[in-house]
Amino acid sequence: MQETKFQVTSIGEVVADGEMFAIQLNPKLRSVMKGLQGFSHLQVYWWAHENDKQQLRKVYTVSKPYKKGPAELGIFATRSPIRPNPLAMTLVPVTFLDEDAGRIGLAFIDAFPGTPVLDIKPYYGWERVKEYSLPVWCSHWPAWYEDSANFDWEAEFENAK
Repeated sequence: MQETKFQVTSIGEVVADGEMFAIQLNPKLRSVMKGLQGFSHLQVYWWAHENDKQQLRKVYTVSKPYKKGPAELGIFATRSPIRPNPLAMTLVPVTFLDEDAGRIGLAFIDAFPGTPVLDIKPYYGWERVKEYSLPVWCSHWPAWYEDSANFDWEAEFENAK
């Protein structure tokens, strides 16, 4: 299979003001927010630019990242930002929309301030899957987004601080 190159341009960036997070859109793209009113959650696609290094793009397996996981996992079995293409997606709760300023308020995002945002899509409830399966090592993880805030994620990682 031949390697194909793509060009991707950011539509904005993650900004933070204390505990508040937002996406600041590029000024010429503010009209992309039309119709977002009423959506409680968005899928934010972002570039893990701090991990965009050639040596990290060649990491295909990791040794036991999760305490209950197998000795080795392929990178596609993780949510690590270290990937062949450091593309990430976070489902985020929307706290406000300011079309005039081109700003979308977020309750949380697992990206750093300055992180390039590549795309935003509305979350539709029908995207849930009723019947799915998980490997045993992560089957005890929360089934719902709302429950994940109270879950002890630090206890899940092998090299947690």
